[in-house]
Amino acid sequence: MNERIKEIAKQAHEDVIKNTPSFLVTRELYEQKFAELIIDDACRALNPMLREGVDLIKKHFGVEK
Repeated sequence: MNERIKEIAKQAHEDVIKNTPSFLVTRELYEQKFAELIIDDACRALNPMLREGVDLIKKHFGVEK
């Protein structure tokens, strides 16, 4: 696994722990947050001229931001 993916996994874990009551933390919630962060990071890496493509990717995966 490359370092960026490890960083995103750590960020997903921290975000879920920080923003969710402990009794609601689930693997599914972590996986959802991890996927959202991966998609966001990938979209930020695209050329800004591809904005429409970024929006389509986020819509396809259900990421609202």
